[in-house]
Amino acid sequence: MADSNDVMPHYRAGIELFNNCEFFEAHDVWEELWSEYRGPSRTFYQGLIQVAVALHHFCNGNVRGAKKLYSSSRAYLDPYRPMHLGCDLEHLFLEMEECFGEMLAQEEGAAPVEINPELIPEIHLDEEALTKAIAEHSSEVVE
Repeated sequence: MADSNDVMPHYRAGIELFNNCEFFEAHDVWEELWSEYRGPSRTFYQGLIQVAVALHHFCNGNVRGAKKLYSSSRAYLDPYRPMHLGCDLEHLFLEMEECFGEMLAQEEGAAPVEINPELIPEIHLDEEALTKAIAEHSSEVVE
């Protein structure tokens, strides 16, 4: 990966996997991107990785892991709001709040809350905003 144009196939592939509820696979793709990337979007990618892993944990009943990664993912992504690289973070945050809300509200030791498939978030990509971001950040490099 030499520049931001080389990053986009991994970014898009991760989004497609994420939106198909293949959270661990999305994590793998984004982690490969993140491990080589050294530009200003590095913590953005880290936040997406953690959203994917939080959902992976939630789907597998690991409430403790899901709660931890939910919180850290939001902390990583918050500085990039409302939109970054075409990713509508406001919409993602709203969907995450709906999806994780009941689980986050439950007391420690309570019966596990199962994820509601109807509330699983998706990443909404604004192609126009992504094209503009790529043009603005075409000098981003990775090592």
